[in-house]
This record gives sequence, structure tokens and C-alpha cells, in this order.
Amino acid sequence: MAQFFELHRQNPQPRLIRRAAEIVRQGGVIAYPTDSCYALGCHLGDAAALERVRRIRGADRHHHFTLVCRDLRDIGRFARVDTWQFRLLKAATPGPFTFLLPATRETPRRLQHPKRRTIGIRVPDHPVPKMLLTELGEPLMSSTLLLPGEPLPLTDADQIRARLEHQLDAILDGGHCGIEPTTVVDLTASPPVVIRQGKGRLAGSEWEVVGNPV
Repeated sequence: MAQFFELHRQNPQPRLIRRAAEIVRQGGVIAYPTDSCYALGCHLGDAAALERVRRIRGADRHHHFTLVCRDLRDIGRFARVDTWQFRLLKAATPGPFTFLLPATRETPRRLQHPKRRTIGIRVPDHPVPKMLLTELGEPLMSSTLLLPGEPLPLTDADQIRARLEHQLDAILDGGHCGIEPTTVVDLTASPPVVIRQGKGRLAGSEWEVVGNPV
């Protein structure tokens, strides 16, 4: 049964964040809030935890998982980034965007798209994942908390507990954070291609965010 952590929305309690990080390191799967919607997360090196996320999501081998990073310094380890791509990343992060980039050799194959060898990269602007990522000291493997056959992601922690408490190890309650997922941008193409329009918007040559920040 999942542990349930009620977190302060702006200043999450460090002891609860430390406990959540321990659960991730020990192979647990968590639900946590972001600046777009709730997400599932697990340790990037844990194949069994990744398969649990796949089962919850009903995802096949072609599903693009995301590495959620603290900042741009983490990205270079897992993705190859050219100068023009870095400029876009710098302008749009942190924020509700997921960027598809060529994976490096260091990126586990199970996290890459099996045909394109790309990886999704995200730097969220929300205090809970920011603190969690700092505590972990490495990126978190992640996927939007969207259940099979449902049009919208789960967005209420109590609802998540009612639906998934026997499939998760921890639920981080950071309050309501919306139902609009990230905008997914393919940076392997030039010019970049928006393959899913979500909360992040591109207006002219500038990235902007739709909606109020958490």
C-alpha cells in the first residue's frame, strides 16, 4: 500500500522529500506533482520499476519515457545537444515542456525509443520535483499519470490514492496541479516540431507558458 505524503505546496517538508527519495532508490514507484500535471516516477536504473510504470500506463515498447532533470547540467549526460538546441532549452526551462533529443551512449537502452534512439528530457518548474531531484542527485525516470483508456491525467492526490494505492509505493500530495500535460517538442528536427501541444506554448520566436505557475 502506498505511503501518502501531504506536502506544503510552496515549501515541501525536507524530511518527507528525503523519505520519497529513499523509496525511489529502493526501487519504488511514486506519483508526484509537476508544473503541468501529476506524473509517475522511478529510479532511472531500475528495470523492474520501469516495467511497473509501463503496466500502470498500459504503455508499449514505443512509449517515450522522460528523464526529469534538475537543470540543464544534467541533460548533457543523457542527450546530445547542439548549440541551437541548447539555446531553445535554455529559453524554455524550467517549464512545462518535454524535449526529444538523441540519446547518448550512457542512456540505458530501455529508456530510449527503440527505433529512433531518442530520449525525452524535462526540467519542471515546481518545488516538489525540484527538491526531490536535488535530494536524489540524479534525474528521475517519469511518465504522465494517464491511465489506459482515459482522456485526461489524474490530478488529485486523493483520487490517485483511491485508484492506485496498491500499485504505487508513495503518493506525494502537492495539491491540484492541472490536467494539461507538457508540450512535446522534437528537437531532432530542424526546425523543431511540436508533436503534442500541451501547457507550454510557442509564440513567434519565444517560448511562453499558458496558465498560472504553481
